[in-house]
Amino acid sequence: MHTGKVKKIIKDRGFGFISDTDGREIFFHKSSVLDDKFDSINEEQAVEFEVENSPKGSRAVNVRVT
Repeated sequence: MHTGKVKKIIKDRGFGFISDTDGREIFFHKSSVLDDKFDSINEEQAVEFEVENSPKGSRAVNVRVT
C-alpha cells in the first residue's frame, strides 16, 4: 500500500489526483475509491492506495481514506 494526500479533486467529473510520499502525482477515478466515499473526499485528505499501470500511465486503485 502507498500513502499520500489528495492534491486535486474534480467531483463533477469524477476524478482527482493524489500526491504520494515520493512526490509523484497519480490519477484516480471515483470507481477506484473503496466504500463509495468519493463524494466525501476533500483536497489534502490522507489516503492509502495501490498503484496500477494503465495505457495512459500510473493510476491509483483501491483508494481508502485514512
